[in-house]
Amino acid sequence: MATQNTTPAQENRSLLISLGVVIVVVALLAIIGFVFIKQPAPIIEGQADATSVRVSGKLPGRVVEFYVSEGDNVHAGDTLVHIHSSVAEAQLLQAEGMESVAKALNQKVDAGTRSQIIQTAYQMWQQADAAVGITRKTYERMETLYKENVISEQKRDEAKAAYDAAVAAERAAKSQWELAKSGAQSEDKASARAMVDVARGGVEQVQALLEDQYLVAPCDGQIDEIYPEVSELVALGAPIMSVLRTDDKWVTFNVREELLNDLTMGKEIDVMIPALDHKVVKAKIFYIRDLGSYAVWRATKATGDWDSRTFQVKARPVEAIPDLRPGMTVLLNE
Repeated sequence: MATQNTTPAQENRSLLISLGVVIVVVALLAIIGFVFIKQPAPIIEGQADATSVRVSGKLPGRVVEFYVSEGDNVHAGDTLVHIHSSVAEAQLLQAEGMESVAKALNQKVDAGTRSQIIQTAYQMWQQADAAVGITRKTYERMETLYKENVISEQKRDEAKAAYDAAVAAERAAKSQWELAKSGAQSEDKASARAMVDVARGGVEQVQALLEDQYLVAPCDGQIDEIYPEVSELVALGAPIMSVLRTDDKWVTFNVREELLNDLTMGKEIDVMIPALDHKVVKAKIFYIRDLGSYAVWRATKATGDWDSRTFQVKARPVEAIPDLRPGMTVLLNE
């Protein structure tokens, strides 16, 4: 029996046919994949955030004691820290001393002239009034004698001058008595009261500073960070610590403007939090704002393309998420 040998030409043709079949199959698979396989949706990455309130006061001084630690939960009004200022306490003593002096002066003015001075002025008036009576009688006698041509006109005029002088002295003495009896003038009393008000204002100003020696929590939340250490000096208005409002959380994304058509104010979106076991929650958009020229995506072509601005989008979870922490990654599918 004869054996049939395969020629080289037949082998090459079989190889070409096999190669062509492979190419056709690969092309068909590529076409099928392009047509039927969907590309995964792009993912926008953002992060969680929350309101942080800084606690600071008007009193510069030294930190004496902290009543909370980082991570503690606090309620509005809880005492957080004690700050001591020896300078402010000395200023309070000085202001209280000035107030006492002003009150004493005001009481003296309100009390009026002492009774001894009033009595002396009254006696001087009575003496002057008596002198008026005596000089009037003398003048009347001199007037009668002058009309009878017993005395000269000069004597009559001397008696008249003495009488007029006595009347003027009586009026002056009476005015002095009335002035002593009425006390200080209304302007002096008003000035004394004003000095008391000024001194009281100084006391209240220092007391307002000392109220901040015990700083309290401005809201419910969690102590996020404490800046100074015990015994350190803090300046006026320097932040002592920050309180994280756990009831005010949101997520934020930076997106290109061509995506804003699907991200409108008030819309609810689905976001996924990888750190919370890939939990998907709903959030409502409440803030959209342009980030400015520094966040513009520049076109790479001179023509046929355009620059795209970047917007910041914030959304607040519809339901409370206690385990959501600021800084956690949050994903949004386009």
